[in-house]
Amino acid sequence: MKTDNVAYTTFSGWVDPPTDVRPALREDVTCEVAVVGGGLAGMSTALRLAERGRDVVLLEAEFCGHGSASRNAGQVAGAPGGDIQLLSLLYPRRFSGIVRMADNAGHFLERLVERLDIDCDYEPVGNVCAAVSRGQMGRVRRVTKLLRKAGAKVELGTSAELGIPRGFLGGMRESVGGTMNPGKFSLGVRDAVLASSARVYERTRVTDVTRNGGGGVVIRTPGGEVRAQKLVLATNAFGGELAIAPKRLSSPIWVTEVETEPIDPARLAALGWTSRSGVVTQHNIMENYRLTSRNTIVFGVRRLQRGTSHPLPPRQPDEAVVADLARAFERRFPALADVAAARAWGGWVGITSSWLPLAGTIGDDVFYSVACNGHGLAQAPYVGSLIADLIVDGERHEDLKALWAKKPRFPRPVMMGALGLRMIWTVDRFNDLINGSRRNALRGAAPVN
Repeated sequence: MKTDNVAYTTFSGWVDPPTDVRPALREDVTCEVAVVGGGLAGMSTALRLAERGRDVVLLEAEFCGHGSASRNAGQVAGAPGGDIQLLSLLYPRRFSGIVRMADNAGHFLERLVERLDIDCDYEPVGNVCAAVSRGQMGRVRRVTKLLRKAGAKVELGTSAELGIPRGFLGGMRESVGGTMNPGKFSLGVRDAVLASSARVYERTRVTDVTRNGGGGVVIRTPGGEVRAQKLVLATNAFGGELAIAPKRLSSPIWVTEVETEPIDPARLAALGWTSRSGVVTQHNIMENYRLTSRNTIVFGVRRLQRGTSHPLPPRQPDEAVVADLARAFERRFPALADVAAARAWGGWVGITSSWLPLAGTIGDDVFYSVACNGHGLAQAPYVGSLIADLIVDGERHEDLKALWAKKPRFPRPVMMGALGLRMIWTVDRFNDLINGSRRNALRGAAPVN
């Protein structure tokens, strides 16, 4: 795959930034509920609160939808993020609840797209947890068994049975979810929030949050203060920037996505990708692949990069990471090895030390939801809406209970440092090399480097 003329961007390859960015806060205001963070979680929380008649202020450092909401691969997952086998082992009592929440989140997103009439190229084709080796196929079978036991509807099959490219042996398709243009979706949610009664201040970075002696909180920004009875922290990967946020709530991780140039439809048809389902490999650090409505393939992740400074810096993808992704693309799609990469982008996502999505409170007036661990396209807006309902009704939905942290105390993340992430990548590449050598040996060919 050619990577000579890749267009690198500090935003997203899906859409252009909005031209109607709202003015920053320039005065002191009061409200019932303040929401910090204009991603999918924050926007959905503010929208739901406004729809239920609450006086809400939304504060966003850039513009709503600026973060990972617009930068992901656009694969709507219907299952939890993280290692399913490990989650089932470590959290046996919570596992079925997490699976149910993820399933409900997928359905919620579909209803939201329809209700808000968002044109985001949504295709309800599911996503396949795909195997590139016999070892990965064994893992897929075990995951299928665990998810079915927890109540999920999943389909196990070969690549031909699932309608995915022959570069994959087979896999497990989630019955819920599919693919969309996440940029169009996030800007569609933004339009709905701007049209609501919520007061939205963009280009407004929160510098500090303290509790008011008379009750409630005070949110400070360079242009003014917001005094609110309650606060929702929807900062995800950016949560470490505020002292009031729980320590080690999430680890900021940079992920990269790449899009090919347009590919001739006949060549795409030859892949056997008849289902158009998104594909996610079963490596320790996944590779994702999906078709788009513009006859391209978007692919990414494979390597994670940890953020260590606050505030997190704006950045564009690393050329070495893009080249590594291109090598993976050639291996999965050898018939398309001559196709060029056209653009690359990336974003900060939040990863929890438990690999579980989290929600909870700090005291009785500060709420937080964070870190869907790469599955936030559906789960973030769903959980944000549940937080809003909790604030209004005073009762937690059963899906919110599955995520609830009794105390805002979290352990240090394991293997999330630069050395640990490099080790995980190395293990994945070693396994790829071994599996490639085995396949070539079975074909009577020499091993490939």
